[in-house]
Amino acid sequence: MARYNAPFEIHVHGQVALRADVTFDHLQDALKPLWKYAGAKSLSAAAGSYYEDEPGIQFDAKDRLLQMCWTVEGDDDFRQALDEMCMNLNDVALSGAAIEVTFYDTEFDDEDEEASSDAESRDDFVMLFVGPDPASIMQVQRDLLVQDVVNLMERHFDGAELGGVVAAIDSLFSQRFDDLVNSLQLGKPPRGSGGSGMGHGGGRKPRHLH
Repeated sequence: MARYNAPFEIHVHGQVALRADVTFDHLQDALKPLWKYAGAKSLSAAAGSYYEDEPGIQFDAKDRLLQMCWTVEGDDDFRQALDEMCMNLNDVALSGAAIEVTFYDTEFDDEDEEASSDAESRDDFVMLFVGPDPASIMQVQRDLLVQDVVNLMERHFDGAELGGVVAAIDSLFSQRFDDLVNSLQLGKPPRGSGGSGMGHGGGRKPRHLH
């Protein structure tokens, strides 16, 4: 369903490995927040993307994969649908996975930005994490962070020199996991800032087409 004057084109991109017992009906229930937001009556009706050259939402029954390269028009209230989707996917995911969500400001024009120093895009980039348990979510967070840090530091150091950096990252995540376990046992929130659900970043991100 078209949303007139929608301030954002929202692109959802990711791949989630699913448990062997997950059926299309299970997945349809898990993704209900997305297809309901799109104004559809089923996952099949909403699976096609706003852009025809994007694969949309696909269920690979053979390899047990959910693949998403899907754009929908919407507003900031889409974030609530994302929160509900992540909670649902936790119940069907086989392992930890990252899902990228990009909000493209449809009211912002690069030429306008050049013409006026006051112009500012409302683009936003959100990284979501899902998984069957906190350990699997932290594992994929750790892997992505190591990849980013190593890619950055390899501009200045040989990869073989970065073992200590990777070990330090592992130590931080081990401590966070221990804090989480202790908090669950004591009924208190874990120490330290930062959640396992999502992270934010600025800047316009390229749209994925695969």
